[in-house]
Amino acid sequence: MVRSQAMREWTIAGLAREGEVGVETVRYYQRRGLLETPTRPEGGGSGGGIRRYGEEAVRRLRFIRSAKAAGFTLEEIAELLALDATDDRARARELAAGRIAALDAEIAKMKAAREALSRLTRECGAGSAGPCPILAAFEPS
Repeated sequence: MVRSQAMREWTIAGLAREGEVGVETVRYYQRRGLLETPTRPEGGGSGGGIRRYGEEAVRRLRFIRSAKAAGFTLEEIAELLALDATDDRARARELAAGRIAALDAEIAKMKAAREALSRLTRECGAGSAGPCPILAAFEPS
C-alpha cells in the first residue's frame, strides 16, 4: 500500500520561520511580486480564514534568500524566477556571469584595502615620531 504524504501548509509566520526571514520580509517579497499571496479562505470569523502557504512558497522563499546571499538584486532574482518557467539557461548564465564579475570587482577592492591597511600597520610599527600613519590616513584632507 502506498501512502501519500499530506501536503504541509504554513501560516505566514510559519513560512517566515521555514525560510529564516521575518514576516515583514515575506510581505515585502509579496508586494514585489516575488512570492504569491494566497487567497484567504472563507469563514473563520469576521476577517475570513487564515492564509496558508505550501511547499512551493517555502522553496521559493529559500531560493530568494540564497540568491540574495549570492549577491543578486531583487530585480535579478525576479528575472531568475521568471527564467525558471522558460528554461532560458543562456540568460541565467549571463546573470550569474554578471554577478561573478561584480564579486570579482568587490574582491579586488577589498584586497586593495587590505594591502593599504597592512602597509599603514607596518609604517605605524616602524616609527614612534610624528602622527600615527593609520590615524593620519583616515583624517579628512
